[in-house]
Amino acid sequence: MDDTEHTDKEDNAPSVIERYYTRWYRADMKGKPCEDHCILQHSNRICVVTLAETHPILQNGRTIKSINYQISDGCSRLKNKVSGKSKRGGQFLTDFAPLCRITCSDETEYTIYSCIRGRLLEVNESILETPKLLLEKPSTEGYIAVILPKFEESKSITENLLSREDFERIVSKRIAAESQPS
Repeated sequence: MDDTEHTDKEDNAPSVIERYYTRWYRADMKGKPCEDHCILQHSNRICVVTLAETHPILQNGRTIKSINYQISDGCSRLKNKVSGKSKRGGQFLTDFAPLCRITCSDETEYTIYSCIRGRLLEVNESILETPKLLLEKPSTEGYIAVILPKFEESKSITENLLSREDFERIVSKRIAAESQPS
C-alpha cells in the first residue's frame, strides 16, 4: 500500500464521538430561539451534555467571560460527589434542571440545562480554567456535564430529543425563515 492510500484511510476514519456515541438534540431550549443543546449517548447509557453547534455561544466569534455551576444559594453542581458502582450521592436531575450559567463578554447570559433525567456523574471543571475549550471543542474537551439515566428510563430518555436528521431539518427551516425578506 502506498502513502496516498494510507493517508486517505486516516482522513476518513470516524472520530471517537462518531463511532461510539449517538447524537441527540434539544432545539430552542425552554422556548429560547437557537439555544440548542446536544446530548451524546454512549451504548453504556452514559450521556454527555454539550452545546449544539448552532448555539449562540458558538456563533459570531463570541468569547466567554465566566461559567458558573452555582445554580442557587443551596445548589452547586461542583459539590456533586458520586461513589461506588451505582454512583451513589450524585445529584438527581430532571430534564429542565439547570447545569450551569455561561456569561459571554457582551454580558449575555445563557443557562445550560440537562435535557434528560438522570444522576449527575460529573461536571467539566476544566472549562472553568479554560473557557475557550467550550468554544473550540464543544463535543469533546468542552463538554458541560456527564449524566447517567436510570436503567429503566435509558431507552425512553430520547423520546423528547431530536435525531440528527430531525435537528438538521429544523436548522434548515430556521435558515430559510431568516433569509425570507420581511
